[in-house]
Amino acid sequence: MKKLLKIFSMIIGAIIILLLIAFSYLQMSYPSVPPAEELTIDYSQERIERGAYLANHVTVCMDCHSARDFSYFSGPPTPGTLGRGGDRFDHSMGFPGVFYAKNITPTGISQYSDGELYRVITTGVTHDDRAMFPLMPYMYYGKMDPEDIYDIIAYIRSLDPLPSQIPDSEADFPVNLILNTIPQEAQPQKKPNSSDQVAYGAYLVNAGGCIECHTQVNEQGMIIPEKAFAGGRDFLFPDGSKVTSSNITSDPETGIGNWTSEQFIDRFKQYSDSTYLREKVKPGDFNTIMPWIMYSGMKEEDLRAIFSYLKTLPPQKNQIIRFTAASQTP
Repeated sequence: MKKLLKIFSMIIGAIIILLLIAFSYLQMSYPSVPPAEELTIDYSQERIERGAYLANHVTVCMDCHSARDFSYFSGPPTPGTLGRGGDRFDHSMGFPGVFYAKNITPTGISQYSDGELYRVITTGVTHDDRAMFPLMPYMYYGKMDPEDIYDIIAYIRSLDPLPSQIPDSEADFPVNLILNTIPQEAQPQKKPNSSDQVAYGAYLVNAGGCIECHTQVNEQGMIIPEKAFAGGRDFLFPDGSKVTSSNITSDPETGIGNWTSEQFIDRFKQYSDSTYLREKVKPGDFNTIMPWIMYSGMKEEDLRAIFSYLKTLPPQKNQIIRFTAASQTP
């Protein structure tokens, strides 16, 4: 009996040692991305203006890095909070931990060089070599034209400094152990010419990370590739009501297959029309996390290109119930 206990103890000890070695390897070898490059960006007014357009209306960085006011339809950013960060994403939203959007005003990024900002935006690795949970879609930003990323950096450098105390994000076990393996080296591409509407639209759809919200996810929170853009991802509001993302494939019955380009553009532009009045929304009434107000500032030619690309997607039949009130949720 003592011999069996001794053997069992040795086996357990060996397993613990192997786990420690594996943990040490993950911590020491990852994240495996190149060091930040030496980079000095020209903060011209042209860059700042282009960056403002991207960050507020295409990549919508300000969607997460500002305080959204969901007492209004679509949760527009609260004036005076642009870039301040602090949005919380936790288990109630299906995340494996508690994560916070960081302060990206000059107050929050003062320790970052331009090269370090480029690396964290495109790979998810911070200036002190920590891996970020891919809540920020850096895997998509890493496929953008570097010039567009430089424009965004120039813009956030120009924001008003806003002090804020942002808690550290904490991933649950075992995600905290594998988090370092998620970041990958950026794979930048040159922005297609806008005259090639499908290619340019595909570029903008990637920049907007549209696939993330408009695709169902598995139990691990990973998008299901074969259901790309068919909608059906659920998002819960604090009161328990649920909004479900729309099918934006070319299916004529449950997607946008029967839409015209003008209908698509108007769907966005209605929120920038001078006659549109911001809608107050009571808890439990229909609302959405889709940042319509921000996207409404997108240029018509960019929206047209996005529609051209979406129309090339294979149709997937997926009927969506877009909103379920709290009293109706299971």
